[in-house]
Amino acid sequence: MGQSLIIDAHQHFWLLARGDYAWISPDLGLPLYRDYLPEDIAPILRLAGVDQTVVVQATPTEAETEFLLEIATKYDFVAGVVGWVDMEDVDFETKLLNFNEHEKFCGIRVMLQDIGDDAYILRPKVLENLQILQKHDISLDILTKPAQLAHVTDALRNVSNIRAVVNHISKPAIGGDGYEAWAFELAEIAELPSVYCKLSGIITEVVHDQWGPQDLEPYIKHTIDVFGVERLMFGSDWPVCLLAGQYTEALNALIYVLKKEMSPTDISLILGENAINFYQLGGTK
Repeated sequence: MGQSLIIDAHQHFWLLARGDYAWISPDLGLPLYRDYLPEDIAPILRLAGVDQTVVVQATPTEAETEFLLEIATKYDFVAGVVGWVDMEDVDFETKLLNFNEHEKFCGIRVMLQDIGDDAYILRPKVLENLQILQKHDISLDILTKPAQLAHVTDALRNVSNIRAVVNHISKPAIGGDGYEAWAFELAEIAELPSVYCKLSGIITEVVHDQWGPQDLEPYIKHTIDVFGVERLMFGSDWPVCLLAGQYTEALNALIYVLKKEMSPTDISLILGENAINFYQLGGTK
């Protein structure tokens, strides 16, 4: 088979002139208040030895999903797109299947961290549409803070075999309070066999200005312990990761910890093969 591909299972693009990124305001400043497009990340990927990426929505609009799918048609290194459809839309199934006709569409994301109701995912229409995702075997990315995680577990227990993935290990405060509660809730959701987790977005959650791999290690190790090596994926969360470090710093810190915990074969699963399997990339859709 040759050397395994390295796939970044979580990165973003945005073009501010499109006008639907409400959270990216001038007050946010650099490094995030600027456009980030394929030509910006391509040389970074080459330097890091990353072969392909999965691009994930960064704002809750269908228009952005169309924008990302258009990019994906033009760049081979974009292996898949995780888009957005309103989980309470009465036309959810129709819109979802329209997007699914695109060869590089590989799922949707629900941005629970940005919704005021921590139990949003338990609303009746959302639960109904989770069943539609499961019926069509289309994956769900879940963006949560730890406070929402128990509700997600409750919801997914009622949707057997749904392909779902927790983003950014559910964003615990790295080095801050709340480790025990986060660790418990992550272990609870990991008991659901079709749920994966992304080792992504970790460095931006460190509560201290300076960080090193040793700060990340207890969180990464616990995530490995509860999910196992076959349900974990690497994601850079670029360009958001730039708030705390460069792309290669995030990747190298993860690899440093992984090398202490597992074999090269297992590391290759996390760095690429698991993303291929979960997102059904490369013709496996």
